[in-house]
Amino acid sequence: MTPNSNPSSETQTLLLNRVSIRKYKDKPVSEDMIDAVLEAAFRAPTSSNIQAYSVVVVRDPARLSALAAAAADQKHVRNAPVFLAFCADITRIQQAMEQSQKSIDPNNLELGLVSSIDAALVGMSASLVAESFGLKGVMIGAVRNDPLEVARVLGLPKGAYCVFGMCLGWPDEAPKQKPRMESSQTVHYEHYGVRKPEQQPPQQLADYDRELAAHYHTINKPTTDKSWTDEITKKFNPQPRDGLRAALGQLGFDFE
Repeated sequence: MTPNSNPSSETQTLLLNRVSIRKYKDKPVSEDMIDAVLEAAFRAPTSSNIQAYSVVVVRDPARLSALAAAAADQKHVRNAPVFLAFCADITRIQQAMEQSQKSIDPNNLELGLVSSIDAALVGMSASLVAESFGLKGVMIGAVRNDPLEVARVLGLPKGAYCVFGMCLGWPDEAPKQKPRMESSQTVHYEHYGVRKPEQQPPQQLADYDRELAAHYHTINKPTTDKSWTDEITKKFNPQPRDGLRAALGQLGFDFE
């Protein structure tokens, strides 16, 4: 690499080309492949080495169907060759503390956040490793639509909840990549709102609306002229998953 060249790597290329894949070939994903993906993913950063996560590997069609029903009835969940449920899991922390006659009940917001972040770091790492093997997938946040039912289907103990899932398989589609906001909108230097002197003014939401709308038009997906802002408004007004805090409380996460 010359001093003035743009840095590049295989990992960078994987991420720059990443798309969500929802259709898979009728080709099995071996246990050895999943084991290799997860073994590498478990080297992801973890706060203070607490490793507050667990992963449930699901292949059984009946269980996949039940998970799909709890997650907005997404057919790619039902049809996935393999589904990975990434869970925040504080049960081992509790076991360690019980040896000193201590308890984390009731726990607090910090522990819930840390375990959820741990699970997210492992999940993104697993996605990247899977991509490096040629597997493709899509993240499923809709498991939080009904966390109690998902916990029942997965047999989760109190102290564990599914943060998100991931369908994985050998890809049977090549969708057009959705544009992201320009980095001028999301990257700041030293202080929020400060950008490089040579940068153009940050992209306006109206500009991104037009860019995203143009993308959706090319794939014949219905949208509005204010594509992103209208989508976001619809998603968060009214607020989604109003019962989530209460449900997570039943699963052992106070989030207070």
